[in-house]
Formats: sequence, structure tokens, C-alpha cells
Amino acid sequence: MNLLIEILGWTGSVLVIAAYALNSYQKIKSDSIVFQLMNLFGGAFLIIYTLYKGAFASTVINIVWVVIAVSAIVRALITRKST
Repeated sequence: MNLLIEILGWTGSVLVIAAYALNSYQKIKSDSIVFQLMNLFGGAFLIIYTLYKGAFASTVINIVWVVIAVSAIVRALITRKST
């Protein structure tokens, strides 16, 4: 179980950092579904990891991160349907 949690933590970190880097180098846009999905899954994996480790301040940050990603995805999907 510990190995799975570590893999999730590292995967989450890579996803969030990769999303930021790709956006910073203008490879993906911040309003793209890919960017938001990378943040959503990265944040969700980090929530699991930080809860397991008892790092509750980081857990709260990642919960907010996921909520922002979900709301951005919903907004993007609504915008796509209306166009």
C-alpha cells in the first residue's frame, strides 16, 4: 500500500509541475481541458498522498486546486456546448 501511495504522490507532483511548465512555455493554454485535467488528477493524487502522510495543510491546498480545476472544466464544457 505504501508503494502505491508513493507512486500516486510522485505522479501527482509530476502532473501539476508538467501542467505549469507546459503552460509557462505556451505549449498548452490555461483554459484547455488538457491543462485542467492534469491539474485535476495531479491534485487528486496529491490529496491522497498528503492525507496518508498527515500533511493536512497541503491537503487543503490540493482540495482547493481540484475544486478550481473541476469548476474550470465544467465552465469549458458549458462554453463548448453553447457555441
